[in-house]
Amino acid sequence: MKINEDIAADAPAWAQMLNLAAEKLGAVVTFATDDFFAEKENLIKPGRGIFIHDKYTDRGKWMDGWESRRKRVPGHDWCIVKLGAPGIIHGVDIDTNFFLGNHPPHAMLEAMYAPEGIPTEQDYDLPGAWTEILPKSPLNPGSQHYYPIANAQIWTHLRLHIYPDGGVARLKVYGEVYKDWTHVGLDERLDLAAAGNGAKVLSCNDMFFSSKDNLIMPGRGVNMGDGWETKRNRTPGNIDWVILQLGHKGFIDDVLVDTCHFKGNYPDRCSLEGCVLAPGQTIEKAEWTEFLPQMKLQADHEHVFKSELVAHGPFTHVRMKIYPDGGISRLRLFGRIVK
Repeated sequence: MKINEDIAADAPAWAQMLNLAAEKLGAVVTFATDDFFAEKENLIKPGRGIFIHDKYTDRGKWMDGWESRRKRVPGHDWCIVKLGAPGIIHGVDIDTNFFLGNHPPHAMLEAMYAPEGIPTEQDYDLPGAWTEILPKSPLNPGSQHYYPIANAQIWTHLRLHIYPDGGVARLKVYGEVYKDWTHVGLDERLDLAAAGNGAKVLSCNDMFFSSKDNLIMPGRGVNMGDGWETKRNRTPGNIDWVILQLGHKGFIDDVLVDTCHFKGNYPDRCSLEGCVLAPGQTIEKAEWTEFLPQMKLQADHEHVFKSELVAHGPFTHVRMKIYPDGGISRLRLFGRIVK
């Protein structure tokens, strides 16, 4: 299994969790006091940011991150990030990759729970609206800074303060999506495998070319790298697999397997199994039930399976097998919850 190159080898375990501030999850940078040199939107893009030696704009050196101008007045710069989904934050990575003589010496993070959004700019500094979750902490040039977050509340927005100015390449916010299921009806149909509904990709046997977490992201894949792709396996009869924890225990009514952008490297076939695990029960204790037998797949195609399902659950976890290897862009498991 290939290690995610965006994450340092010595990173804490929580850095393997879902990035709640990912653009592909729906995160948005809504405001910045200043982004003269480099746009605030770069903060939530994938990767660590790149450097192009001879690329300039009419404002100066092009940089892949958020960079404010040199501050000549009192104060400091800050920006607001709306998370892709409400969630509990376990840790952050404030990455100053390629910002060497222009990084901020310190940063601080505040959080807010505002599911309806922050109405106006005048509300940004309402007393008590923000809670400090990371005190003013040092930043080094060209480095990843992994800081654990001890506050276990649910948040929707973050405010990143930099002191006094400068550039940050990326902000990664690792945690768990929170989904309020109390208002979801038993007949309501939704994607139980969506990251925005609290689903998680727990493990896989291989993700050499691209991450397993892409399977449950919103929308269709933007390119071949935006999916789950295993290496070419030369073992006869090989089967690659990935295990998901559904956002909620439920019945599965129909399935969508999308091989978008995978043309010469899509799996020949796939199948799906489900199980029910009690809280605290490990996946090793799972008793799997096949509910989608092996199905032939096509290149760059959305496959919808409904009548082909031989069981519907309910399930809490699903295992997808692909034969013998290859890439899947998205997996959707549409169904109804069990309360």
